[in-house]
Amino acid sequence: MQDVPSTVDAAALLERLRGWAHELGFSQIAVADVDLSSAEPGLLAWLAAGHHGNMHYMAAHGLKRARPAELVPGTLRVVTARMDYLPRSTPPGWQAIEWAGLADARQAQVSIYARGRDYHKVLRQRLQKLAERLQGEVGPLGHRVFTDSAPVLEVELATRSGLGWRGKHTLTLHRDAGSMFFLGELFVDLALPLTPPISGHCGECRACLDVCPTAAITAPYRVDARRCISYLTIEHDGPIPAELRPLMGNRVYGCDDCQLACPWNKFAAPAVLADFDVRPGLAGTPIAALLGWDEAEFLRRTEGSAIRRIGFVRWRRNLAVAAGNALRKVDDAALRAALQRAGEGADPVVAEHVAWALSAPQPPGALSSAPPSVGALE
Repeated sequence: MQDVPSTVDAAALLERLRGWAHELGFSQIAVADVDLSSAEPGLLAWLAAGHHGNMHYMAAHGLKRARPAELVPGTLRVVTARMDYLPRSTPPGWQAIEWAGLADARQAQVSIYARGRDYHKVLRQRLQKLAERLQGEVGPLGHRVFTDSAPVLEVELATRSGLGWRGKHTLTLHRDAGSMFFLGELFVDLALPLTPPISGHCGECRACLDVCPTAAITAPYRVDARRCISYLTIEHDGPIPAELRPLMGNRVYGCDDCQLACPWNKFAAPAVLADFDVRPGLAGTPIAALLGWDEAEFLRRTEGSAIRRIGFVRWRRNLAVAAGNALRKVDDAALRAALQRAGEGADPVVAEHVAWALSAPQPPGALSSAPPSVGALE
């Protein structure tokens, strides 16, 4: 444990740290204290309610999630960082494009953040470089880097350090950046100056609650992961509950609806890094085309992508649900044939979802889908 060396101006050091972070592609950094004791009751209540679903690792670490100095002994401060991730080619009015994609039943919808390189790798490498720059300035430095990779209360730390405020969808929001950014943390044994929190600006808006397809946002600032499409398509193993499948639409990896509906995201800025540019096949691709991928092509297409970690079985399971929902809206012989081929010799979980999809009744006509109204900015 150490204070900032007496020969170093702490405030000036923080400004240099911000400059280095900007050079590395980060949009903003801040500094949080390690006392998160006031967050512990809420964490325990959320876990007790079972809202973490099958993410047993969230309970396994107990209160270490809220105690950075126990997770990494000697930690005095947490440097929090955000990195914008909208692809560099994102046009104005991008939300309307995303809503149109969700309305096209035959098109697979992948969450925006997952269309480029795996953010875990991008942020972790750059946070490590930031730590090395800091160490070069102050000497030996105890530190550890995290990016959604350990029992860390990321949003709590981001909120306390002033990266933004906690939105009613539980994501971090910033007046100038919305919520389309990743978070990362650098635990250090150096008493850097703290940065102050900022006030929240959600007001009476409840756009995110109203738009959630599965009503997973059960109350402001409370999400039941067991109903969240991001959880169901990524974290959940095994069969997806039958009653939730029709609500998933064409979302095959993650869900952006609460962010698309948030009025603050009109300020979201494109990334500065090419890492988050869209990869071929991960935006605007027909479900039938993705069902045509065999496992080798899936692995090739998702190399270096966050999508690869769910594996081929979950990927096809998700596609089968999306295909079944499409067939409940449109009569598509090519999609039905692609499903049938995918079901041949399939894993039992995939086979069960393919059978569900193929049992879809023929609809009288297509349903319309339009973006919801959103609340006014405070």
